Amino acid sequence: MSRVQTLTVAAGDGDQRLDRWFKRMFPLISQGKIEKMCRKGEIRVNGGRVKGSTRLEEGQEVRIPPLPDQEAPPPPKRTRITDADAKMIRSCVIYRDDEVIALNKPPGLAVQGGSGQSDRHVDALSEALMFDLEEKPRLVHRLDRDTSGVLLLARTRAAAKSLTAAMRHRQTRKIYWAIVAGVPTPYLGEIRFGLVKAGGHGKSGEGEKMVAVHPRDMDDTLGARRAHTLYATLYRVGSRASWVALEPVTGRTHQLRAHMAEIGHPIVGDGKYGGSGQENLGDGWGAQLGGVISKKLHLHARLMRFEHPVTRKLITVTAELPEHMALSWDTFGWTEDLAADDPFESLQ
Repeated sequence: MSRVQTLTVAAGDGDQRLDRWFKRMFPLISQGKIEKMCRKGEIRVNGGRVKGSTRLEEGQEVRIPPLPDQEAPPPPKRTRITDADAKMIRSCVIYRDDEVIALNKPPGLAVQGGSGQSDRHVDALSEALMFDLEEKPRLVHRLDRDTSGVLLLARTRAAAKSLTAAMRHRQTRKIYWAIVAGVPTPYLGEIRFGLVKAGGHGKSGEGEKMVAVHPRDMDDTLGARRAHTLYATLYRVGSRASWVALEPVTGRTHQLRAHMAEIGHPIVGDGKYGGSGQENLGDGWGAQLGGVISKKLHLHARLMRFEHPVTRKLITVTAELPEHMALSWDTFGWTEDLAADDPFESLQ
């Protein structure tokens, strides 16, 4: 059993939730135990009682109660990166300066490790992206494993803090491209269904699947969070499928996938929300178009626009389509230059 200790929130570690900070410092402590220690007043910040959701500030002192020896933080683990993986992740770099790196993340590569994930993910491989600095770049947002496109990393603690705050305050813009089943109407619109995590977990449960909640039911649905998506229908293939641009105004888990499925137009290749066994037979429904169209998820973070954390200049980063989506575009006779630079200009 360890003794009571006091840790100071280091420079660059502020502006994050207490529970996330605690998990990073003591990764073997469960979320439930952290919340229990907060309720009992065992974890305190500057002497005061706190919740797991309390946001920390640099220089604050956090009281850590006695922890069993097996729950003390393990020695830091360094992932051995193969030459092939180092070459692969470096080939994904599409923008780089002294503060920021942007990747065109390939589909199928997880951003972080977790339950059921291997050690081969962006966070681990980012050690190959240190270049001339001594610290590996830090993630400032996420993409689903099967979603490709622009992924931003900060090369310094100060840049990470600035970019994370900008995203939390919705001062950045992200535009995704997707192919969806059917043709959304009206062609330009917005979706405001809330989202709540489905019950159950494991093989027989829903896992990380999100359930859409009608705005009128939000106040009566425990755990539901408001979500807002803009969509623009750019081109169509009869009534079977459409190329759409999507802009998440909020940033909820699986937001774009759950929202498009909820309005009857699941993203092509989305087995979680579109039903992997549902083939599109021409009626506009079903996440599998068949034929030469890949069964992989057709969702790509095409563009990200943000204010540089140091120069304050507006930076726009664009990512090319992954191979399976480029083949679908070619099959339908679409080219990337057919899309407007900002299909949501009229909604801003």
